[in-house]
Amino acid sequence: MPILVLNSGSSSIKYRLFDMAQERTLAAGLVERIGEPLGHLRHEAFDDQGAHKLSESYPIADHRQGLRRVAELLLHPEIGVIADAGEITAVGHRVVHGGERFSQPTRIDAAVRAAIRDLIPLAPLHNPANLQGIEVATELFPQAPQVAVFDTAFHQTMPAVAYRYAIPRRFYDEQGVRVYGFHGISHLYVSKQAARRLGRPPTEVNVITAHLGNGCSITAVRGGQSVDTSMGFTPLAGLIMGTRSGDIDPALVIYLGAALGLSFAEIDRLLNKESGMLGLTGANDLRDIAQRQAAGDAEAALALAMYAYRLKKYIGAYTAVLGRVDALVFTAGVGENAAFVRAQACAGLEGLGIALDAARNAQAPRGQFSEIQAAGSAVKVFVIPTDEEQEIAQQTAAVLEMEG
Repeated sequence: MPILVLNSGSSSIKYRLFDMAQERTLAAGLVERIGEPLGHLRHEAFDDQGAHKLSESYPIADHRQGLRRVAELLLHPEIGVIADAGEITAVGHRVVHGGERFSQPTRIDAAVRAAIRDLIPLAPLHNPANLQGIEVATELFPQAPQVAVFDTAFHQTMPAVAYRYAIPRRFYDEQGVRVYGFHGISHLYVSKQAARRLGRPPTEVNVITAHLGNGCSITAVRGGQSVDTSMGFTPLAGLIMGTRSGDIDPALVIYLGAALGLSFAEIDRLLNKESGMLGLTGANDLRDIAQRQAAGDAEAALALAMYAYRLKKYIGAYTAVLGRVDALVFTAGVGENAAFVRAQACAGLEGLGIALDAARNAQAPRGQFSEIQAAGSAVKVFVIPTDEEQEIAQQTAAVLEMEG
């Protein structure tokens, strides 16, 4: 039962076709720079002989053209992996914002599309692109059920003490102003993987999951459910990120507007696109910043220390929230590959039961599960590669099974 997973962005389409019966990837790729003068497509098809790679560059006018080309490649006479589009049993879509309405993967119909459209004010950069991917996929694969898997859904189990803001209730009642959290698909996937590595069901495990990429978030997971997370009403809150500031004094926004005359649009760009590691150092890639630190750059050293310090504070806070922590998980590009970030974030946390083995941490292989805590550490520390596409495929399959 091949399931196609789509992550449709504003100018890109990330895709992966799964053979759920054999639990393997049939094809995967990325269409990017849609709508720009020169677009790019990278495609891989997998069979018993290995991977067959293809790369193309030409103007890609819109998502319809990009996804139509993806369908052609899946059916290609030489490198195709299916004989007919009708073989695809379902299409699973990553949808960033489901608001309070969606807490589970959901079969898409006209009402669900309307609801995703209604939620555009909460995710103006993401939901329109997600919706466009749904509409194009429905045209190209009309026989296949379309399923929405929401990035915010995992965090709908948070209690009110964690998701409400201390502002007048009418803003929650009328505008839905609350903590929603993001990266939920990733946090769910790695928390389940952590429970499996611990040899216990997710309902019996407490885990702190740190998704560290260009965007960063950390989540407290109790018994398989999210009970608190660092991102808030938008993805701006919480940890220091590549270009986002993370937590700041909210009065800073008032100051930037009133004292410096910046518009709301300028402040939004400043905090989301020009801050974080980029604002501190002029670069947003931690690999470049680490090289500068090694060369004696004091600003780079301070930025990395701030990044790790903010992460450490959240680890401590979520240890208090959970009471008992069975595992701390690092995932995503930085979390999986930056041993120095893991080392700095965990330094001095022995009192909380968290102790790293320096050698195991430094030698953790890329792209693989690693266990990096020191002997005697009360808390396991894992590096777990995230796989949001696989989680979406599994949730999509679960919807089909429920429908019989």
